[in-house]
Amino acid sequence: MDRNDRAVTAFAMLGHATFHTYELVIPIFVAIWLEAFATTPAVLGAVVGASYALVGVGALPSGLLADRVSSKALVLACLLGMGAAFAVVAVAPTLAALTVGLLLWGVAASLYHPAGLALLSRGAKARGTAFAYHGAAGNVGVATGPLLAAVALAFVGWRAVVALLLVPALAAAAVGWRLEFDETAGSAARGTAAPDGDREQPRSLAAFVASSRRLFTVGFALVFATGILYGVYYRAAFTFLPEVLADLSLFDPVALGGRSFEPSQYVYSGLLLVGGVGQYVGGKLVDRARLETVLLGGYAALAAVALAFIPSTNAGLAPLLVVGGILGFLTFMIAPINQEAISAYTPADARGLSFGYSYTAIFGVGAVGSSLAGLVLTRSTPTVLFVVVAACAAVAALIGGTLRRRSGRRSPDGVTADD
Repeated sequence: MDRNDRAVTAFAMLGHATFHTYELVIPIFVAIWLEAFATTPAVLGAVVGASYALVGVGALPSGLLADRVSSKALVLACLLGMGAAFAVVAVAPTLAALTVGLLLWGVAASLYHPAGLALLSRGAKARGTAFAYHGAAGNVGVATGPLLAAVALAFVGWRAVVALLLVPALAAAAVGWRLEFDETAGSAARGTAAPDGDREQPRSLAAFVASSRRLFTVGFALVFATGILYGVYYRAAFTFLPEVLADLSLFDPVALGGRSFEPSQYVYSGLLLVGGVGQYVGGKLVDRARLETVLLGGYAALAAVALAFIPSTNAGLAPLLVVGGILGFLTFMIAPINQEAISAYTPADARGLSFGYSYTAIFGVGAVGSSLAGLVLTRSTPTVLFVVVAACAAVAALIGGTLRRRSGRRSPDGVTADD
């Protein structure tokens, strides 16, 4: 990685870590909010699902913006907006007010992935390695956010903890503002950069439709479908995972020094931290192995570990920690593999639009997973929930196999010969 690669990657890492700090800290508060606002898993699952859905719904317009304006400006706006939304959550007196704050967070957070990933895709020469570091940074936020929140909740109320979460957004925005880099250096080095002023910029509905039709080759449509399935898997498995773990006798509350600690919250944070290693491994894999083979194998493994999770909860602490760690590792390993697939099956000048569509699938349509998880856990059991998420991964693996059969027709940077 050269100097520009490092600056681009460092900036995206800041944004990604902050995004996931907020995103995965929300489930830590779910059990508290159920009691504080006297609601049910189904209702709160719908609220959280709607918040996550907005991350996806906003991804498409964010992707359009990322092909027209500076990705750096969009990421900075995202950071400040997420902080402001959590300020609303911290003072929410009712479930309705909490809903408003979470929905505002979803709108602000929707800016990150299309802008940040388009920046990496166009700005970094060592693209797979950049995705690897970017993914690992995301899991630093994924793990440290919930972990620090869990520790702080043992000493202060949840509102104070939410208020403290304003600090990461403000700090990341301040540091990111000072970083300078060329946003198109990677595409220029690969010979795929659009001429100046010639980025894909649909300015009317007709132009947008035409751009979308050009983007949606058969290959990209299949990648888009895996994004939906991955989003459902991710949200369904992780939104209520702290609650599932808390219901196990292995993780009954522990009293230390007159304070009560929830072991399940620390286990949850640990599983997410292991995911950081998975993100790094996934990014490195796509620089060294055939993309479609890695995609197929990754989703097949995800299906297997989902089926193994519930039996492991009845097998003792050590098997549960092993299977849970593998679940965290594999779930996040898939993320940079998906990102490379999006980059590989789309032209460079429409990369923002492609990530916009893809994260509409992952975070928008995929947010159904949160509501689905709440509904299943209200009416049935965790066993049924993990069978459902395993089925999502199995279908995605089949799509990966289809892409593998067709991959001889694809060029290295987004052109499929017969699409």
